[in-house]
Amino acid sequence: MNELLGRVFSFEKTVFPDSRELFGKLSTEGQSPKALMISCADSRIVPEQIMQAQPGELFVCRNAGNMVPSYATMNGGVSSTVEYAVVALGVRDIIVCGHSDCGAMKALAAPEAPEGMPNVVAWLRHGAAAEHVISSCAPHLHGDERVRAISLQNIMAQIDHLRTHPSVAAAIARGEMALHGWFVDITAGVVLGLDGDTGQFMPMREDRPIPVALPAYTRVANEPVSEASYAVAAE
Repeated sequence: MNELLGRVFSFEKTVFPDSRELFGKLSTEGQSPKALMISCADSRIVPEQIMQAQPGELFVCRNAGNMVPSYATMNGGVSSTVEYAVVALGVRDIIVCGHSDCGAMKALAAPEAPEGMPNVVAWLRHGAAAEHVISSCAPHLHGDERVRAISLQNIMAQIDHLRTHPSVAAAIARGEMALHGWFVDITAGVVLGLDGDTGQFMPMREDRPIPVALPAYTRVANEPVSEASYAVAAE
């Protein structure tokens, strides 16, 4: 702990003076983050480091397993953070970011629930769909392969949950919101992105289009076409 405290002093003496103008601007003009990242609380994953983000550029919500409870499931920090980011801050990109060797995903993959941690067990239920999909569709997977598969599927499940939030659903309908699913392989130092069209996680490369789980374009429901229009189209 003393080592960490020493870094606080370093921030005051070195980091802050070098960025005094930036922090001054942020304190007077407020924040306008470019994206919301919902990532795991794992200490090995640092969202700002992955995105090389400066203060004010990234709004971050971290929890065990990068979970997003479905709307109305619980009124908690994740739901409130999502709503604030979209409505108050005008964030137009949300990233659900999982990672390899995730303890929460290992717990989901295990045959028995963790003992002595009832709150953890209850929280992991938000990832139950991912575990069920892998158990049903890929029962041959075991060990690390099963954990990795659940981790990837969990990202997709949490994106589905995210879409149940009214603020997100409205932004998507207006064509103002894109959703992203990322997986960080902490051994290889590679970030995989979810391609929503194929359902595959692809390595993110500078010379290729960035995979997007749900691109931004207008999705507002329209009135049905009239019978007369159908007749004209048929002719």
